[in-house]
Amino acid sequence: MGHDERRKGGFARRCGELEGGGLENGVLNCELGLPVGFRSGDVLAFHLRDSLQVAEQVQGNCLRKGLAWSGRAACLEIVFEGGRAVARLDVDGPLASSDGLLLTGMVRRMLGLTQAVEDFEQTWCAHPQVGRLIAAHPGLRVPLAATPFEALSWAVTGQQISVAAALTIRRRLIEAVGLRHTSGLYCYPDAAGVQALGEPGLRAAGFSRAKALTLLTLSGLLVSGDLSLDAWVETPPIDDIQACLLRIRGIGPWTINYALLRGFGWLDGSLHGDVAVRRGLQHLLESPVPVSPAETERFLAEFSPWRALVAAHLWALDTAVSRTSGAAPKLG
Repeated sequence: MGHDERRKGGFARRCGELEGGGLENGVLNCELGLPVGFRSGDVLAFHLRDSLQVAEQVQGNCLRKGLAWSGRAACLEIVFEGGRAVARLDVDGPLASSDGLLLTGMVRRMLGLTQAVEDFEQTWCAHPQVGRLIAAHPGLRVPLAATPFEALSWAVTGQQISVAAALTIRRRLIEAVGLRHTSGLYCYPDAAGVQALGEPGLRAAGFSRAKALTLLTLSGLLVSGDLSLDAWVETPPIDDIQACLLRIRGIGPWTINYALLRGFGWLDGSLHGDVAVRRGLQHLLESPVPVSPAETERFLAEFSPWRALVAAHLWALDTAVSRTSGAAPKLG
């Protein structure tokens, strides 16, 4: 069976079902129903940040993403059609019997389907400011990275630099590790891949010495098993995660809250230190002067346990205003 035929034949299969020859075939399929009004465009846009599309490719309603699956190169394909998300994972190597459930959980998180945004909107739709945000972007969810490590390493990469600079470094990291699926798509590396580069490899990719050491410390803890982010994805112990990550030099509250949002789907991190969040709040309040981190923190506090979701709405507002004015976006 040709590649195109095999791919098409997998779309009708149930979540986590193996295709064709079984575990050694390396292909899994997953199909998920989507809520009415699901914002698939937000998911596609999140993975379209890198215009060179080295590790993520978006065409029409289809996303293809390269990732490390148990250390092996894999291509995840998600197609949005008819109120469904149809996913296919093609791994360069054998699968484990538990991989079907892992795929289903990962896709649900990536699409934001674990986020109870309906409760948030029902609670705050009449608020004078946040109600306007909800009306502008109803059903807004936060698309997640494929893994917590991807989210956390991206947050470290983007500290104190522009999105354009962060994307360039991210691309160089992916190419330096060199994990590539047989389809030709590069794969975002796992902790072992980053650790193998060492400090010289990370510096050559464009990381500062401080960021390189932070990533190597983080990767070392994950490879040794002293830290296990993936074990926490279903029911993340937020306090424990925060305590563990704060011990790593170079990882502070903003990085942690961003990683908890993009890696675990935790919607109550206070992203008041984020420049784009503050700028979005300035637009929302129609303030003639920039809004300070302290003012942003006080504003977000009212909306706990949804502070990060409000921040995501402020990101969306800032992006909309930036597109109108032609300004460059910030990390989001």
